[in-house]
Amino acid sequence: MVGEENVSISVADLYTYGFDASIYHRSPEAVVRPRTTEEVSRIVKLARAEGIAIVARGGGTGLCGSAVPLKGGIVMDMTRMDTIKEVRVEDLYCVVEAGVINDKLNERLAPHKFFFPTSPGSGEAATIGGMVATNASGMRAVKYGATRDYVLGLEVVLSDGSIIKTGTRTIKNSSGYQLERLFVGSEGTLGIITEITLRIAPRPKTTAMVMAGFRTLEDAGKCVSKLIATPLLPSATELMDRTCIQAVNKTIDAGLPDCDALCMIEVDGEPELVEKQAEVVLKVVKEIGAISVELTHDPKVMARWTNARKSVMSSLSRFGERLVSVSLADDMAVPISKIPEAVVEFQRIAERNHVIIGTYGHAADGNLHTKMLLDPDSEEAWTNGDKAVSEIFSTVIRLGGTVTGEHGIGISKAPYLKQERPTAIATMLAIKHAMDPDNILNPGKMMEWEGGIIKMLRYPCKDLC
Repeated sequence: MVGEENVSISVADLYTYGFDASIYHRSPEAVVRPRTTEEVSRIVKLARAEGIAIVARGGGTGLCGSAVPLKGGIVMDMTRMDTIKEVRVEDLYCVVEAGVINDKLNERLAPHKFFFPTSPGSGEAATIGGMVATNASGMRAVKYGATRDYVLGLEVVLSDGSIIKTGTRTIKNSSGYQLERLFVGSEGTLGIITEITLRIAPRPKTTAMVMAGFRTLEDAGKCVSKLIATPLLPSATELMDRTCIQAVNKTIDAGLPDCDALCMIEVDGEPELVEKQAEVVLKVVKEIGAISVELTHDPKVMARWTNARKSVMSSLSRFGERLVSVSLADDMAVPISKIPEAVVEFQRIAERNHVIIGTYGHAADGNLHTKMLLDPDSEEAWTNGDKAVSEIFSTVIRLGGTVTGEHGIGISKAPYLKQERPTAIATMLAIKHAMDPDNILNPGKMMEWEGGIIKMLRYPCKDLC
């Protein structure tokens, strides 16, 4: 169906494709790399006829286990489907195959002075198909929205191998059920996305950024809330606590200020507007009590600051001798006004459960990340971490938030999805059963996951794995 060179059952390949960027692992029985929608369709028909599970995989950058093949079967690597088919700036859309990488698309759009604004932290590797499947977003979601806000239409292979096209190539669309939205965030459980029609946006003419250091993490949270209430809609606001600051400074010598927390606040648009917004930002951070403030218009400085923020996850794994950064309660979102309360409670939870938590995130849209540092060989550390995760998500739900802002559910958020949306789970399962009656598409994930999240781990931690 795809050529012998695009099928593998070698032990090394199967082991490698058993990972994504999460804490989980399970090897498939085969890896296939299709090039066309028709090849995807034939593979799905075969899988259904033989009762074989099938998991679509993009760049493998997911942090929740969405691409880990829980039931073995086939992993379908979509990265050969990497053609940018159309760029129509005059119509505000482009058409891409599922394996197109986010940053490659933006390189193509740049000469036209347009971009796809979603900007995930893994944009150099994340594929558009995977971003649609998880409704990915990033630091600029507060102003520009998430992936779902740019999906105009999709081509999808259903569980019986049939191919459907949803949506339109128009900005407005009121023609029946918005099926393209159904597949956004479905994580490959309802169909395999092969082609995407995306809305695109004009690039801002200029950008400025303020970096402000604060005495407490709560003050940094208050700064974010006050900015939004001013009102000011920044293009990005990144928050980092002391643990993250120290880890990044130690690892890449970033030169970030010595403080308990900092905010990097970006504004963009027309030059005159950017200047006015930057003045407002400076006024707000000083009112909150910032102990250090720096404003820059220099793209190189902004890129260095942004790189420091993007380096948090990897840097945290070098924070201690035997500690690694693990993605457990890593992607919650709360109402913006609740950020100060949330970040303070996260610190208390860490202290109660004897774990180290680094808190950071795209705070202007309420999206917070907590990376937990623990010894992966210690069962006690995993037990403490599991308890901390439960308390963190309980806090988030109590504050009116969601257990995932941009990474998806997969495995690591699955039990807490049921807590967040108890009245919706039966409907989600009904849709899944109607569209995938044989349960071959990424089975066992999201609302189908049973039990806790500390199992099937990628670490050599005895019984827990």
